[in-house]
Amino acid sequence: MNILLIGPGYTGSPLAGALASIGHNVVAASRSGEPVPGCANVSLDVSNRATVFAFASSRGVGTLPDLIIHCASSSRGGGADAYRSVYEGGARNLADAFPGVPLLFTSSTGVYGQTDGSTVTEDSPAQPERETARILVAAEEIALATGGCVLRLSGIYGPGRSINLQRLFAGEASIESGEPSRFLNQVHRDDIVSAIRHLVDGPSSTWNGEIFHVSDSRPLTMRECYEWLSGHFGIPLAPETAPTGGKRGWTNKAISNAKLRSTGWEPRYPSFLDAVERDRDLVESMR
Repeated sequence: MNILLIGPGYTGSPLAGALASIGHNVVAASRSGEPVPGCANVSLDVSNRATVFAFASSRGVGTLPDLIIHCASSSRGGGADAYRSVYEGGARNLADAFPGVPLLFTSSTGVYGQTDGSTVTEDSPAQPERETARILVAAEEIALATGGCVLRLSGIYGPGRSINLQRLFAGEASIESGEPSRFLNQVHRDDIVSAIRHLVDGPSSTWNGEIFHVSDSRPLTMRECYEWLSGHFGIPLAPETAPTGGKRGWTNKAISNAKLRSTGWEPRYPSFLDAVERDRDLVESMR
């Protein structure tokens, strides 16, 4: 297929390379034109409607995309304006500039506002309190209307990126006091890449108009996570502190990946603890 991938970055770059390596024609587009080996690379700001339309009109008939993958980042610390510009605005611009082309949009399990520790499936209500999460839901609706697909990602970790290991090795980890301990829903970057590759390589009827959770198979509580890490690395157990809220403290739920697994996909790392044991690059990069 001809695939237009928006946002080569921590996840998008290895995804673009993986898709290109199995024969897809991938154009990797970002504001900086960041080079991705094996792909055509272009500079494109999806939040700029005129620029997106100009780019679309410059494509020859044979190079129009069969699929658009939107996995751009709003930039770290981006607030509602950045989310609205890149996600909702970007999805709208792409859908309008490339009519009839399905849009695969990587969203977040942060769209769920559940706080009771319940298991959340794709049929659970997504009624978030945070404005940024509501903007993601609006972008999801645009993607689904194109006949595309929404992938709600849990917290991403991988080599060079793990807030839990970073805090552990820096001696800054803490466990929120009280029971039950809050769930930490995570997914390894490599498993996101394999999930998208799995869907793209399968029949489009599997994913047209669908929402999938891309998450590992064993949600851990914060207490379980740090108790295991403490024993595994021989580091004193993190102290207990009062809950502070913040971006990751506003919800408490266990994300189910059963729907995606029912299509034949399985994560390489069923839990974060498996990755700590088996992915040497993950651990060494965080020390």
